[in-house]
Amino acid sequence: MWAAFRAVFAAIFADRAAALLLLGAPILYAVLYPSAYSGEIVIDAPVVVVDLDRSAASRDLVRRAAATSQVRLVAALASPQEAQEWLASDQASAAIIIPEGYSRAIAQGRSGNVMLVGSGAHLLRSSTALTGIGAALASTAREAAFEQARAAGPAAPPALQLVTRALFNTREGYGAAVFPGVAFVIVHQSLLLGLTLLAATAREKLGAPLRVTPAQFAGLGLAASTIAMVQVCWFAGLVFWWQDYPRAAAPLGQVLVGAALFVAATAALVLLLASLFRTRERPLQLGLAVSLPLFFLSGLTWPAAATPAPVLWLSRLFPTTPGLEVMVGLNQMGGTLADYAGALGNLAVLTAVFGGIALWRWTAPRRS
Repeated sequence: MWAAFRAVFAAIFADRAAALLLLGAPILYAVLYPSAYSGEIVIDAPVVVVDLDRSAASRDLVRRAAATSQVRLVAALASPQEAQEWLASDQASAAIIIPEGYSRAIAQGRSGNVMLVGSGAHLLRSSTALTGIGAALASTAREAAFEQARAAGPAAPPALQLVTRALFNTREGYGAAVFPGVAFVIVHQSLLLGLTLLAATAREKLGAPLRVTPAQFAGLGLAASTIAMVQVCWFAGLVFWWQDYPRAAAPLGQVLVGAALFVAATAALVLLLASLFRTRERPLQLGLAVSLPLFFLSGLTWPAAATPAPVLWLSRLFPTTPGLEVMVGLNQMGGTLADYAGALGNLAVLTAVFGGIALWRWTAPRRS
């Protein structure tokens, strides 16, 4: 067993492509992938103002909008047409247009109208800017309502106070929502590509199916599991901390149990697939074809409730779907093993089925 275990690592260091996939890819992904989402929250989106009212109330609204972190006022324009030109030329993400009579309407106890315009060319940036402007408008409206109520009599306390607080993705960024799941897909795919590449290369050189003893098969499985577990610890233990992503929500022991089942199911599938390839190029072709489907089938970006039942059943045939459910649920959301008993059972079944077929494929006297 240990001879086979050592032989796997010797083969990895002797093959540059396998070494890059198994050792280099997790490091490169840890640096390059999160860098695309380093600016997770939009700040200082350029906004123009058209103040046709030119009153103290309109100037107060503009001041409040400029004080929000999402907005950076870049110009005060004379007409809505000029604002449209700024939006069309991508010089601004949004525009605030305050019509004449805004302050008079507020003074008379009526609602003041304000027009907000966003650029459709940059939806995230413009929507964030409009959200900041909306917060300024809400603050102005509350103060105006308070003044009107005080003029009519004592202000009554609000019956309900709403406090919004992010539970899991506390930074409310895209990278913090996506990368913790993508990391475990990277673990799955790097192990799949690296080890199947080695097996296909060996079979290509021998010109015959590979055959090992059960003890040697156990050594192969242990080597695959060790590599995958090191990668899981690399991402969950260091990269998430380095990138300041949500982490360590559940006790470490429970996270390790979930990781062990995910790693075992992944290693079993990899060993099964490794027994099927005859040429070195096939694993890379497979990896390119299935990476995105596996990610979307995992349920990380699309809710399972909105997914057709046949697709849900299909997704359960891959370790990434229950694996991401368990790892993200434990590590990022603070769930317990009992909360993910179904997904853990799914991983155990996949380990037994894929592992049993892989054992037969690797140890049977005759295979195709």
